[in-house]
Amino acid sequence: MSKLGNLGARLHRGEISYDFVGRRKLWYGVSILITITAIVGLAVRGLNMGIDFQGGAVFTTPKTSVSVSQAEKFAQDAAGHEAVVQKLGSGGLRIQIAGMDTTKSDATKVELAKDMKLDPESIAADLVGPSWGDEIANKAWEGLAIFMVLVVIYLAIAFEWRMAVAALVALIHDITITTGIYALVGFEVTPGTVIGLLTILGYSLYDTVVVFDSLKEQTKDITKQTRFTYSDIANQSINGTLVRSINTTVVALLPVAGLLFIGGGLLGAGTLNDISLSLFVGLAAGAYSSIFIATPLVADLKEAEPQMKALAKRVRAKRAQAAAGEDTPRTRPESDDHDDVPAAVVGPRDQPASRNRGRGRPSGKRR
Repeated sequence: MSKLGNLGARLHRGEISYDFVGRRKLWYGVSILITITAIVGLAVRGLNMGIDFQGGAVFTTPKTSVSVSQAEKFAQDAAGHEAVVQKLGSGGLRIQIAGMDTTKSDATKVELAKDMKLDPESIAADLVGPSWGDEIANKAWEGLAIFMVLVVIYLAIAFEWRMAVAALVALIHDITITTGIYALVGFEVTPGTVIGLLTILGYSLYDTVVVFDSLKEQTKDITKQTRFTYSDIANQSINGTLVRSINTTVVALLPVAGLLFIGGGLLGAGTLNDISLSLFVGLAAGAYSSIFIATPLVADLKEAEPQMKALAKRVRAKRAQAAAGEDTPRTRPESDDHDDVPAAVVGPRDQPASRNRGRGRPSGKRR
């Protein structure tokens, strides 16, 4: 940990630096590849929408010896739809059938009880109509759209429109990757998933704003110097906050990983999968986009401005001059009248030696 802290201090002071902005084309390529994969997954497999969005029924049984695979077969035969069955900690089963006609719930429950050798009254049924599912889905989209609009307005006011655009691109990047992973894995999309998405968007935005705040502070008088371009300072901002971003991301991922892999995987608490997967994937994608997407994109947008182009030209000229050794004391060019006289350091012209005789001595006749 002390080594990591020392590394962070050296990055913050600028003693060492990793060229994130200079390699932005590589990061863009990686992000485009991941995003295309996510979009293909969405197009081919689609999202496994829960009953809160499609409508359907959830049956909860008491403790039973029926296995999950057997319950899935019984539910499919009784309802005519595919079922998702989860083992509960009490020994019972949670049977979720999306898209079924709720008017047939009683008949389905009786059939399930018969196949599982249970009392129909011991099976609890929760029903969600299709209209309610549509309303929930519309509210989720409305909430996401309002969040995006407010984010863009805030960043445009607090920083500038280029940073707002870069942050919006990063957020869309995070949403696309997270939903694509959901499609590829096949996890059910529930209201908990939407909550997880909104949570990770806020986290990703926080990480991005930290870098943007540092960048804004360091570029106040950028055009008054000729040492660094906007991209150079953007890279310094990323390096200065890099260890902080890594630390906060790791600390946030550890408990979420516990929910996903231990709670959902080992202990079988399937109800945790919907929110934990969105949090885990979204936190990782948000940290990546803050460093590799948002800030390099801001640098690209700013470097397109005329004044930043002029600054970059001056910086390159100065660096070329230094590389060629022309940053040494300038010499006076040879004049046409004194072609054979070597140039001297710029300053007062040398006077003939005879004119300097007697200077510094007391006035009077020479003896």
